[in-house]
Amino acid sequence: MEHILGQGWEITPAGGATGEAFFARHQEQKLFLKRNSSPFLAVLSAEGIVPKLVWTKRTENGDVITAQQWLSGRELKSHEMSQDIVAKLLKKIHESGPLLSMLLRLGKTPIEANMILEQIKTELDHDLLSTPIIQSSIYYLENELANIKSEEYVVCHGDINHNNWLLSEDNQLYLIDWDGPMIADPALDIGMLLYLYIDRQNWDQWLKQYGLHLNDHLLLRMKWYYISQSLLAVQWNKSKNRISEVNDWLDRLSAV
Repeated sequence: MEHILGQGWEITPAGGATGEAFFARHQEQKLFLKRNSSPFLAVLSAEGIVPKLVWTKRTENGDVITAQQWLSGRELKSHEMSQDIVAKLLKKIHESGPLLSMLLRLGKTPIEANMILEQIKTELDHDLLSTPIIQSSIYYLENELANIKSEEYVVCHGDINHNNWLLSEDNQLYLIDWDGPMIADPALDIGMLLYLYIDRQNWDQWLKQYGLHLNDHLLLRMKWYYISQSLLAVQWNKSKNRISEVNDWLDRLSAV
């Protein structure tokens, strides 16, 4: 990174799963750097969904380095996920034609529910598949598969954890960490957000902020995608030996 930025920059790892992200500081200048980001980042920046993309440079070995504004701000707290700015930003993402067009150009195709179900059956290990709550959850997904069809496919973030929402000091909200964007039913994002953060009696109010009316079909789709994403979260955390998180997700499944 030093040979890209020049002398005098202090570079520190930014953490994350890939180890490819860094913070860089030089006097009053602050940047967030990432190696081999998707071209999707440029569209996210242009749409105002992530902090501004400052520049993109290609190194001699073919790596692409992107630099974004490093903003002073904070992650949203769990209780703040009910705010209308969250609903409106998620709606903006789901309605964005440029985001959808770019993912299609990058070769992404819509993720169908049956594909997610097959992924679950393939990825979950034997111990999990023999767990009663896992078995009943998969049985539910199989039974309802034919009932959740939707004609709407949008760009979904896929990980709307409150830690991925950045509120800047000037109250601009961003959704960051776009490592796994997909084209899918918007109920995939909405269901996870509502189940994790919004009291059930307030779902209708939150959805009105987003621009939807709560009905039985939407409820079914949100439940289906929440259960499916929860099952994948169980396996992911188990693979990382995060036993406490595994138990948390199993408890959430039991409470659906």
